[in-house]
Amino acid sequence: MSDTAIPSQPQSQSTTRRTGMAIFSGRRGLKRREALLAYLFLSPAIIIIGLFGLFPLVFSAYQSTRAGLNNVVGRPDGLGQYVRAIDNLAYVLAFWLALFFIAVVIRNINEMFATARAKNENPWRWLLPAFFSAAALALMLWLVFIFMPGLLEIGEKLVGFTAEERNALFPQFLAEAWNAPGVASNFYLAVLALILSGASYYYLQKNTAATLRDGFYTGKWVTAVFLLIMATALTWLTFNEIQLAFAEALEEGETLDIWAQIVTISAGFVLLLLSWLVWRTAAQRDSNLQTFLYFFAGILLMVGGWVLISELPAIIAEGDKDWWISLRTTIFYVIGALPAELFLGLVLATLLFQEIKGKGLLRMIYFLPYITPAVGAAAVFKVLFSGNPTGTINTLLASFGLAPLGWLNEPNGINELIGGALNLNVPEWAAGPSLALVVAIIFGIWKYTGYNVVFFLAGLGNISREYYEAASMDGAGRWAQFRHITLPLLSPITYFLTIFGIIGTFKAFNTIFVLRSRAALGTMDTASLVIFDAFNRDTRIGYAAALGICLLIVILSATALMDRFAKGRVFYG
Repeated sequence: MSDTAIPSQPQSQSTTRRTGMAIFSGRRGLKRREALLAYLFLSPAIIIIGLFGLFPLVFSAYQSTRAGLNNVVGRPDGLGQYVRAIDNLAYVLAFWLALFFIAVVIRNINEMFATARAKNENPWRWLLPAFFSAAALALMLWLVFIFMPGLLEIGEKLVGFTAEERNALFPQFLAEAWNAPGVASNFYLAVLALILSGASYYYLQKNTAATLRDGFYTGKWVTAVFLLIMATALTWLTFNEIQLAFAEALEEGETLDIWAQIVTISAGFVLLLLSWLVWRTAAQRDSNLQTFLYFFAGILLMVGGWVLISELPAIIAEGDKDWWISLRTTIFYVIGALPAELFLGLVLATLLFQEIKGKGLLRMIYFLPYITPAVGAAAVFKVLFSGNPTGTINTLLASFGLAPLGWLNEPNGINELIGGALNLNVPEWAAGPSLALVVAIIFGIWKYTGYNVVFFLAGLGNISREYYEAASMDGAGRWAQFRHITLPLLSPITYFLTIFGIIGTFKAFNTIFVLRSRAALGTMDTASLVIFDAFNRDTRIGYAAALGICLLIVILSATALMDRFAKGRVFYG
């Protein structure tokens, strides 16, 4: 047997393998393996959300900057579509959106440095990789805006060719779109930024002490830098659009009040915000005199704010009248349907939670409207609430000696109809929602109350009986128990249903589309229906996209206000 030592080649290969996998060894390697595995599992969801969630939003934002009738591409129009919808308020909202981005940046940086000071850590070292990551995101977003026109034009160029010719010409047209000025270079810059981000992040992890908050600091920096880029771009675009509007007005010999309206309305909203802040702190003063002075100051600020935003009616009058009316109709629908759905859902859930016979059957019956096909149910309601004197509901009214109503064909406001029956003169601004819209509200209450019942029943089932037993021993009655135990412990369910109800009612479309009638003269047209008509009937694709973005801002604002109102009022136990 030979005494020759074992050849060193296998050992060299083992060493090579260990060196190649060094980035996944040790404590940091474990974190990298866990992060890589997490991203691999999340990648399908990220791709689906990106394709069907984020990309449609980005495409809508892109399309809203294009003009043209019945044209998918259209010419660049900047904020023109928004100005057509809400006039100069578009510039005000653009500047305030940029300020909102900056406020979020400041808040994120404050939170990050507060955490860093508490943990005695340095977050500045993660600024460089975060900057490259944010730059890559911004470049990719810009790539959509400059690459999209060429992609959309391919479909128009292929019209009139056979299937074989289209297959042959598609790569050529795609290459032409890719070779358009700035497209390829922008993509390469984005890729380079991603590479630099990964390289700098790896270098810092390898050569600095790791902490549990490295990802937290990086995420905060990425968000701050990206939003700062977005705020700068939005401010630059808005300023250029205003300068262009002034130049066009000068050529036509007209004068514009854009800057005056921006400053006046913005100052009015600032005063209203200050009034709210002063009003909140008034009750915390040490003396009655200080409380009175704070309340008085809040009232003065509120009056000044309302005076300064008096320009709003003039701006609204110059915008799209149908759009503003649809927003008012949508608000009527939200106010009419959502509180009733929540109240009835809570009452029915409380009753069905008691020990009564057949409660399982009753629960199923109340939930049936929600699982009933919406279009079919709306069609049935359309027959029931027909404006024909021989309609079902009108026949029922006639049996009680009441006059028939127009229902879905009635464009007059409900308050106006009640005032007419009582010989009262109701002004136009107080007419309220039309009777046709009231029918849609009734349908919404009928359909979604059972949905709320199910959630409230689940919340009631999670409340321990010990709370009620202790309250009974202390002499609390049923109403006191409901008010001080049931309602606070159901507040998370109520908050959840309210947020989803706001989002759902603001986007209401399909059932109202089925229920609406031409005889109602557009008094049932919510914001979603106006957007659909602009897209489908008028083929104003860019304008419909701009209205969609406006509706998104309204929904986000309403949700944020609700979240702010609920803060401190939701009890999680």
